[in-house]
Amino acid sequence: MLHMLRTLVAAFLALLSIAALPSAAQARLQCVTYARQVSDVQLSGNARDWWGHAEGRYDRGHAPRAGAVLAFSATRAMPYGHVAVVSKVVDERHILISHANWSRPGMVERGVMAVDVSPAGDWSQVRVWYAPTRSLGLRPSAASGFIYPNTETAEADTAAKS
Repeated sequence: MLHMLRTLVAAFLALLSIAALPSAAQARLQCVTYARQVSDVQLSGNARDWWGHAEGRYDRGHAPRAGAVLAFSATRAMPYGHVAVVSKVVDERHILISHANWSRPGMVERGVMAVDVSPAGDWSQVRVWYAPTRSLGLRPSAASGFIYPNTETAEADTAAKS
């Protein structure tokens, strides 16, 4: 009986320790972590909070620039929002972005297409390359706009790396 009780307690503790570990999805690279690593925009919090957190710290706007962070709004499909770094401006309605955790959990995508589909041309509605369908996303995603890195900070970081 004592052996059976010990086995039961050990099994319970093993199950409890598994439940206490972070899930595989949480352990994968998230969009916020990736954006901080590859851009000069250094904000914290969920992606949905970056637009507000940038106020007073970084310039914000609705025109894409290389190095800027595109901040996606929280939606039912994306309750935590999303952030992506602009790699290249192709034209006023097409950019290439780099980001993580969009097409698959933890997946990093570099230089993928994002298209402004907003009627006003203000990047408030964006369609983004989605690897599983090998096309632009099936629906537009709401975006707040672009967060621009501070020029002085970016130049200082570049000089320090030289």
